[in-house]
Amino acid sequence: MITLDVNIKTGIMTKIQKITPNLWFDTNAEEAVNFYTSIFNGSAISKISYYGKEGFEVHGMKEGTVLTIDFQLEGQKFLALNGGPVFSFTEAISLMINCETQEEIDYYWENLSAGGDPSAQQCGWLKDRFGLSWQVTPTILGELITDADREKAGRVMQAMLQMKKLSIADLARAAT
Repeated sequence: MITLDVNIKTGIMTKIQKITPNLWFDTNAEEAVNFYTSIFNGSAISKISYYGKEGFEVHGMKEGTVLTIDFQLEGQKFLALNGGPVFSFTEAISLMINCETQEEIDYYWENLSAGGDPSAQQCGWLKDRFGLSWQVTPTILGELITDADREKAGRVMQAMLQMKKLSIADLARAAT
């Protein structure tokens, strides 16, 4: 089944993404979205909604403050919400970036970790300056750690556990 959405302004029908990650920020959703869209290709901000005077007694946000931002990274749709300090990110949820080359790994690692928490860097995971966790992972890792040769897979796993930013060359060496 394909679900379609009709844009009220243009009348154009588009396919609706079934699951959209909703990222809860205190009051800096716009800053975060601008940061993320500056890093990833295929990125765009599509809609921004704002708090009105309605519901102030519940949400406490000043009228005109950004409420939500619909945006895309690499064509994947997300929603960012300024929801106040009630919730914050934890490592229990992360966004994984599948990288084909070491250059990709280096690019995403350097850009996303800038201003983030260096103590949260381990095994390809990092926490950005907004507290969101990312996994910057080489696509070959899945193949290596699920190899039928369990000793080989174990060596790769052991090597990975010693790294912060993952190195494709070091993982490949561990596999030999």
